[in-house]
Amino acid sequence: MNNTHKIMVASDIHGSLYYTQKLYEAYLDENPDMLLLLGDILYHGPRNDLPRDYNPKGVIEILNGIKDNIRCVRGNCDSEVDQMVLDFPIMADYSIIMNGDLTIFVTHGHIFNTLNPPLLNKGDILLHGHTHVPMLEHFGNDNIYINPGSVSIPKNGSCNSYMIIEDGNGIWKDITTRETYKKENLKK
Repeated sequence: MNNTHKIMVASDIHGSLYYTQKLYEAYLDENPDMLLLLGDILYHGPRNDLPRDYNPKGVIEILNGIKDNIRCVRGNCDSEVDQMVLDFPIMADYSIIMNGDLTIFVTHGHIFNTLNPPLLNKGDILLHGHTHVPMLEHFGNDNIYINPGSVSIPKNGSCNSYMIIEDGNGIWKDITTRETYKKENLKK
């Protein structure tokens, strides 16, 4: 029997309290088995403008409140100092998640990506943030790269977004309206 879970995926919060509150509201509505954060949680980074309502301490309070349901990988803007204030592990460069028939290699994207892929088996999924652009792309040995986009600083005209992985599908949603704007089968 395949053990599948509803996974909510978010990336690149960059310290925005406003969008963390939107993420938390979506989290309550979606009721996922896991909230998977792809890094860049508290700091906006030197390449980005300050996100709306930049307030890392407020972000910490919200995320620590749901710490038991969060899994996270480290982004290029995350540091040991961030780990000192967050009550869930954030320092792993990658994780591997099994969800039903899907094997998902989870990372931020600044180390492993389609140009520098990890060792993947045929059909495995590479899931990362970092680019702030929602994506589904086939590459390599029949692999799929997916990106949920950015919670707080979307790029290339994309909306502030998160993603749901459930029943073999990737579902991209606008974080403000929670409307689905893209749905793809990840088992192709």
